[in-house]
Formats: sequence, structure tokens, C-alpha cells
Amino acid sequence: MKEQNQILMEIVNPQAAGIDIGSRSHFVAIGQKEEHVREFGVYNEDLKAISDWLKGNGIQTVAMESTGTYWQALYAVLINDGFQVILCNGKFTKNIKGKKTDVQDCQWIQKLHSIGLLSGSFLPDLQTEQLRTYCRHRAGLIDVAADTSKKMQKYLRLLNLRLDIIVKDICGLTGLKMIEAICNGETDSQKLHLKILI
Repeated sequence: MKEQNQILMEIVNPQAAGIDIGSRSHFVAIGQKEEHVREFGVYNEDLKAISDWLKGNGIQTVAMESTGTYWQALYAVLINDGFQVILCNGKFTKNIKGKKTDVQDCQWIQKLHSIGLLSGSFLPDLQTEQLRTYCRHRAGLIDVAADTSKKMQKYLRLLNLRLDIIVKDICGLTGLKMIEAICNGETDSQKLHLKILI
């Protein structure tokens, strides 16, 4: 009978923790035993309790898995408290077959991180994050403005005011002047035309 060869994975991060981020609670593993896993809430005092528990157990590096934005508050607390933190994409950590639990997930993340198999997602610096936030906000405002313009055209058509035929853009200077005059009670088309030309 041949001896089975065992491939042992070297521990790269001995003081590693794994966190499964959730909307209502966070599961934190500092090892593979049952007593090495704790569930915490999501409020500020809970996030601080996570940091204190990790410090108390000599943890230096933390891997977190989250598919939403729930990780941001905890990430800020852990970074501020001096931990090395990586945020992992869920597709690299969800490899457990069968019925999974939050406890198994956080232990799996901890195991992968301890043997150095997880890489962190790109997280921009503060200046880049601020710029990205402004750009996303601007894009959102442009989308809202476009939707609002379409609604205005729809409601004007329902009122049988076909300004979209007369002017190219009802939200342009000419279109808005015409709408303002109509809102002020002007119904004579000739007078409307004169007011716009002034």
C-alpha cells in the first residue's frame, strides 16, 4: 500500500482573522475552533468591540468579505486601530460546498488568509475616493435631470402643450422661459413668442 502524500500549506499570516460582513451582524474568526468565532452587531460600539477582541487575541491582519457597502464602517475602525486589512471579493471566498453557515464562511476566510491565498480588492486613497464620490454624484444628477426632462415632456403632452415641437430642448433657456410664462397665466401664442424674443 502506497503512502499518501500530504501537501501542507505553510502559514503565512499566523496572526490572521477572517470576517464575514453582514447587514445585521458580523461573524469574526481568529482560528478554526468553535471558541475562535464570535458574532458581533453592526453599531459603533460593536465595531469597537471587534477591534478590542482582535487586539486582545494578538491579531495583526484581517481579511473581510462583503458584497455590499456594509464593510466600510468596520474597515475604517480597524485601519484606525492599526490593523492590516484586506477586502476580498466574494467570488474568491465562496468555495465551501454544501450547506454553508456564517461561522463556516468566516473560518474559511480566516484559513485562506492565514495561508496567504487571498488578495485584496483595490481601495483608493482618500483623495481618489472623494473624487470618485463627486463623479458618481454628478452622474446621478445628470440621470435625474434626464428623467425629469422626459417627465416634463410627457406631462406637457398630456396638457396638449407641444413645446417639444417648437423648441429643441424644453429645458433650455427658450423652453424654460416659455414654461415660466405659461405658468404665469400667459396663453396667447403671439405674446409667448414675443416674451421669448425679449
